[in-house]
Amino acid sequence: MHVVATAGHVDHGKSTLLRAMTGMEPDRWAEEKRRGLTIDLGFAWTTLPSGRDVAFVDVPGHERFLGNMLAGLGPTPVVLFVVAADEGWQAQSGDHRDAVAALGIEHGVIVLSRADRAAAGADVIADVLADVRRELASTGLADAPAVTVSAVDGTGMAELAAVLDEVLCALPDPTRDGPVRVWVDRSFSITGAGTVVTGTLSSGTLRVGDHLSVVGRDGARPVTVRGLQSEGRPAEQLEPASRSAVNLRGVGAAEVERGDALVTPDAWWTTTVVDVRRVGGTGFEDVPEHVTAHLGSAALSARVRPFGQDHARLTLDRAVPVSVADRLVLRQPGERILGGALVLDVDPPALRRRGDAARRGEELAALTPATQVAVEVARRGAVELGLLRRMGIPGGVPDGVLVEGGWLVDPGALAAWARHLADLVADVHRTQPLSPGLNRSAAGDLLGLPTDAVLDLVARTAGLVSEGGYLRSPDHGGLGAAEAAVARLEQRLAEQPFLAPGADDLTAAGLGARELGAAERAGRLLRFGDGVVLLPDAPARAMRVLAGLDQPFTTSDARQALGTTRRVVIPLLEHLDRRGWTRRLDGVLRQVVR
Repeated sequence: MHVVATAGHVDHGKSTLLRAMTGMEPDRWAEEKRRGLTIDLGFAWTTLPSGRDVAFVDVPGHERFLGNMLAGLGPTPVVLFVVAADEGWQAQSGDHRDAVAALGIEHGVIVLSRADRAAAGADVIADVLADVRRELASTGLADAPAVTVSAVDGTGMAELAAVLDEVLCALPDPTRDGPVRVWVDRSFSITGAGTVVTGTLSSGTLRVGDHLSVVGRDGARPVTVRGLQSEGRPAEQLEPASRSAVNLRGVGAAEVERGDALVTPDAWWTTTVVDVRRVGGTGFEDVPEHVTAHLGSAALSARVRPFGQDHARLTLDRAVPVSVADRLVLRQPGERILGGALVLDVDPPALRRRGDAARRGEELAALTPATQVAVEVARRGAVELGLLRRMGIPGGVPDGVLVEGGWLVDPGALAAWARHLADLVADVHRTQPLSPGLNRSAAGDLLGLPTDAVLDLVARTAGLVSEGGYLRSPDHGGLGAAEAAVARLEQRLAEQPFLAPGADDLTAAGLGARELGAAERAGRLLRFGDGVVLLPDAPARAMRVLAGLDQPFTTSDARQALGTTRRVVIPLLEHLDRRGWTRRLDGVLRQVVR
């Protein structure tokens, strides 16, 4: 399926043309039919000679309904630009041209309607077409095919269908496996079905049962796709580009409005601030501070901060799911179109210092699709590939950029982080010689690193060892001033492995809780219970002795066999129980687990 919008001056026959092409009535409201004037969006569809389905979005041409026109044209990639052959180019033709230019629409057909009314025939029509092409010269429709038609007597209608077929055949394939985004243009309730929203599916594939989000003025609401229709027919899935009617569970019809977006959760960057480049129209320094920005079917109040004539920052009145390369149409509230804006950055840096705005303008002026990934990596130091996809930034890994665990890392930032981390670890070793090193979590926070994967890369670059949740220098493993006392204790326990020194002996040797803890972390000692200190191999040596006892055995049997005291043997046996090496049978007896 394909979706095509109309465009053109009021009363130039857009709705009449669609009636003739589809046999359907695009005007939905009684007032529209009474006045013969399209006020809101209308919808119709047909099958072209090739068998290709095409759905039409009919937009109003009157200047009072410019916002409604933009809601229909915004999400639509193809346009029938209609100019009456008997009247030629008119005021609202210019508004619609400016919208087409701002949105970057490059595919469509120029339709010279009402040929039956044109006096003097072919010569007049040729002059009108030449004028239309001059007016469209700055748009993507400058070289679009043109067809002269009369919806009244049928002149040119078969040719129009054939030409439109050729245009649609040449369109690039849409992204079917990307995230869903449907800009809502209607929301209503059907008895027995509940909430239904409609819109043009421009990316991704919709399926019954999908869990999506509706993003609107009150934030994002989780919803489930209960059912799908397109062109009045039920469907299990819909692919782009198609007109989609989506029956939703989890939200009321009154809670969704035109301009909301139905999206794949966590797949789109949702923001109120974007940096943009001018697309035609008035320079940013000459536009009002407050404008209306049209994105998809949404009309948003926006504040403009210029960075010169060609670049600016837009602050929107609510968060919307926006992507790099999205197009916005800017207009003065209630008035004509000012121009367009191409989104360059959906997460721009804060401007805090004098001169930041000028520098930002220079950065944006130099930004191209080819440099965008490298610029993001350099600005952030490290950026996740998934984040770039959410932002809509295309491209692979630039030369010189490092890849680590799904993150792109800037070599310059990596070197700076590594130097800083090495200094932090050295400072810990100097001021806290008994510490095992710098806590990994603290290191990540101090350097502002986004993930453990990047921290690991920084630590390796700095030549550090990661062990037990700490980072240390490879040559740091001694116990400083406690080394001699720990060595003497090791010698004592090697000779009498189960005669642990008492608290007074340890204190006299200068071995307090900090020193013993450092020795245990270094694998030099093992602590049990309340102040019992043995060598790390004491449990294994004890098991060799206990295995030689008659089974089961008592605590007293174990104490005598090990040549120790109850102060030592009880926590030692409890340790062996926890390890599953011995099993307690009752309040007195244990046995070795074989």
